[in-house]
Amino acid sequence: MATVWQCQGVTMANITGAVRQGSLRELNLAVVLRRIAAADRPPSRAALAASTGLTRATVSAVVDDLIAGRLVAEAAPAPRTGAGRPARGLVLATDGPAGLGLEVNVDYLAACVVDLSGAVRHHLVRRADLRPLSPAAALDRLAGLAAEACAAAVRDGLTLAGAALAVPGLVGDGGLVRLAPNLGWRDVDVPGLLGGHPLAEPVDGIPPLVVDNEANLAALGELHAGPPGPASFLHISGEIGIGAGIVLDGTLYRGARGWSGEIGHLPVHPQGRPCRCGGQGCLEQYAGQEAILAAAGLAGAELPADTAAARLADLAGAGDPAALTALADAGTALGVAVAGVVNLLDLDTVVLGGGYAPLAPWLSPPVVAEVSRRVLTAAWAPVTVRPATLGARSAAVGGAASVVRRIIDRPVGWLARTG
Repeated sequence: MATVWQCQGVTMANITGAVRQGSLRELNLAVVLRRIAAADRPPSRAALAASTGLTRATVSAVVDDLIAGRLVAEAAPAPRTGAGRPARGLVLATDGPAGLGLEVNVDYLAACVVDLSGAVRHHLVRRADLRPLSPAAALDRLAGLAAEACAAAVRDGLTLAGAALAVPGLVGDGGLVRLAPNLGWRDVDVPGLLGGHPLAEPVDGIPPLVVDNEANLAALGELHAGPPGPASFLHISGEIGIGAGIVLDGTLYRGARGWSGEIGHLPVHPQGRPCRCGGQGCLEQYAGQEAILAAAGLAGAELPADTAAARLADLAGAGDPAALTALADAGTALGVAVAGVVNLLDLDTVVLGGGYAPLAPWLSPPVVAEVSRRVLTAAWAPVTVRPATLGARSAAVGGAASVVRRIIDRPVGWLARTG
């Protein structure tokens, strides 16, 4: 069975009583690497010493360790502006560790490689309706796709430092998928089923695996994508199912048991259509991909998520009445659910991801209208609704990025492994 990685950030709470030399080094490595990762421009050793309060000798020793571990590289020196040799800036290495992000969804598989700088190096997608397959068969296909991504990373000179798998369902301890209703999965031991594949090998093959909800990983991807955005937001992944990742003050909110964000099963019509989850009137039945396609007259088309979204966007852009009505109705249902979440959590930003991203021009207006009508504070604190930066790639990219973020938060673990 694969080892499950734990994210262990370095904080002052880790250091109690007399500080051991090893703990001090661990803290210094994390502080310096985080400063380099967060810098707008490559900082010099002197600049790092000034901003961290560490001595120049300490910073130099730490930077040397980070360079030797392929976590940091020296950038080309800035143009000379005065006397003396120009200082060389420091950047995150692009030829060292990388993260592997994987996704199993209802109608596709995906694999993504992200290097330490956050750049997407490879992104592979395989389209297939996975509902007829057993969990073992679906994961076997995933392992094949993961092997392709791993080989591509190796050709680039990268070393995969871990893998994160996104699934559209409730994930318990140890990677156990308690329930993924749209896939028909219940109590599926993902690491156990992958035990015979290189994906589960702890060192020589693709490294240990974390299994998480796809909306959570998509939200993490959005949090760290591009320039800094809002610290708190609701990220909604619109596929055949609908999931949400909740970010509060820069931290993913998971709930007491790690199962938060099941917005697709909030009832928007309590006595409405039956849902796969066993309830009635769930949001998925009115704003999920299949529901929108059916309302637009495309029922039975069985289009992949990105193709379905593109088809709907083309029809709506051409003024097709059925497509426009379907998207307006879906946006209204989505707005009802979003308004409830905003009223509860006081969020100011809603991000439309997955298949919703290309449909945002038509979904956003009715969502905003419902939020404006139903949120108590909307008159004084309007809510922004926008498409996701990463679009349909959010979950796989977010999974890969979560691996490299763990290295940035705790580089000593990587250095111990490579030293």
